[in-house]
Amino acid sequence: MELLAAVSLRETPSPGLRPPSPASGRGERTRHCKTIAPRIPPEATKPEKRAIITASAFLTPFMPSSDTTLHPLSLVLITQNAEAELAACLASAPFAAEIVIVDSGSTDNTRRIAEQFGARFIEQPWLGFGPQKNAAVTAARHDWVLCLDADERISDALAQTIATVFAQPESERAAAYALCRRNRFFDRWLSHGEGYPDWTVRLFDRRRARWSDDAVHEKVLIGNAGKTERLSGDLLHASAESLDTYLAKQNRYTTVQAERLFAVGVRTSAWQMFASPLARFFRFYFIKRGFLDGAAGFAHIAIGAFASFLKYAKLYALQKRATEDFPSLLAGEGAPKGRERGAKHCASSQERSSINQNPSNDHSAS
Repeated sequence: MELLAAVSLRETPSPGLRPPSPASGRGERTRHCKTIAPRIPPEATKPEKRAIITASAFLTPFMPSSDTTLHPLSLVLITQNAEAELAACLASAPFAAEIVIVDSGSTDNTRRIAEQFGARFIEQPWLGFGPQKNAAVTAARHDWVLCLDADERISDALAQTIATVFAQPESERAAAYALCRRNRFFDRWLSHGEGYPDWTVRLFDRRRARWSDDAVHEKVLIGNAGKTERLSGDLLHASAESLDTYLAKQNRYTTVQAERLFAVGVRTSAWQMFASPLARFFRFYFIKRGFLDGAAGFAHIAIGAFASFLKYAKLYALQKRATEDFPSLLAGEGAPKGRERGAKHCASSQERSSINQNPSNDHSAS
């Protein structure tokens, strides 16, 4: 079944301004009003209807005014099959002079929605989160970039704060700005614990900052001469994925994390495997008062703590396997088997990297 979009666009041009031209696809923006409303096709299944409603029902009140001055700023996203969320994300940032979307093989209507907003749509095979985002930042026409995930939206308060940044002379701006992300989990906006405030650098000058090359848990690296400041106003993270999808994603991310740590020589112990998730849960549930978010807060923090356990358990398994193989290699026995196992392990890692292409930045394990 083909879904035209998870949210439909009803466009009302502002006086004296023409509506966007979907045919251009060159990233040239025009200011116009967009009203976001859910459009549920009659043939949609129950899970599809639930995803559409979740992605759109709580977001319209947070959309900034369309009568907005365009800033010399590129809105940058990486996507794959993001039709359920993309429209609301792009509509929340009408102040960006350009939209750049780097896509890793969408088979839905992601491209069509992007072109409705005048975005420049670039196809790029999946490179991992950090390299993929760097490719998108490099493709931007402006040095100042705002990097969002498709399931994130700019609140009106944050849009106004961003405007104050660009009202300053460029010499007075910081190299990067951290945004306060508010997470939605179990249909509830979290206000404590791990879910809020979730500070993350998303607005920066690419001449002084860049994404790290990490496959997961990528972060913005600031040059020695640069500084980071925090902006008021929320970045709304309203993922519509199911709990099954969320748990499967944590499983994939922890595998990649463990392999990366093992490759750079990090080792763990049974004590760390036991203590790390407990310390994480205590910090966010009690010290950061996650218990005030009810069942949603408990589930969000518990899953994050379990992801921490998985990361160290998988790292422990990798180092035990390496320890078991080492005596055989010293004795000259099973060397071909060891090489074969290593090749198989690398192949499996490459296969995971090729399928782990859902560019959502909600990486809970740390």
